[in-house]
Amino acid sequence: MVEVTIQDAVLRKAAGEGMDAFVGAFVTAIKEAIGGELTPDTLQQLNSDQITLLAWDILHEEVMDGGFVQLIHNGYGPFIFKNPLAKAMKLWGLRELSKLIYAAHTLYIKYGEALERDCTDDEFMALFEQYPEFDDMDDEFVEQEEAWTEQIARYIDEHIERFGKIENTTR
Repeated sequence: MVEVTIQDAVLRKAAGEGMDAFVGAFVTAIKEAIGGELTPDTLQQLNSDQITLLAWDILHEEVMDGGFVQLIHNGYGPFIFKNPLAKAMKLWGLRELSKLIYAAHTLYIKYGEALERDCTDDEFMALFEQYPEFDDMDDEFVEQEEAWTEQIARYIDEHIERFGKIENTTR
């Protein structure tokens, strides 16, 4: 296991900036600990909560930017849907997010192969019209994102030792 460390001053500053910054501080620390690259080898160096947080970060970034269609097209479908992210979110207390991930997983099974194909920018943009089943899921994610981020921040705060070691550099 790799040791993830985060400076107390960085964490305090992030906490003062809000939930997104607080969660982001841990995401950044985890990524730095594994050299910035998420690979099968680096995944083995992390615990389940750290992996879940990185999965949330990918899910969050992709869906907020371009929805589930973009998430799947960009190759994250297997990481998000073939791992126990939905179950982990439920265990973290995010029941509605878990349900949404399970629902999106069903569509991933149905359309994943088509959505993962290489295509031009125009063909990619057309995917959104070809697969409107994702629209309501995208909308729900955007509507609930702030509340879910707050719940994740609370979970991290209550289980901080699972995400990293806090270091105080002032002596």
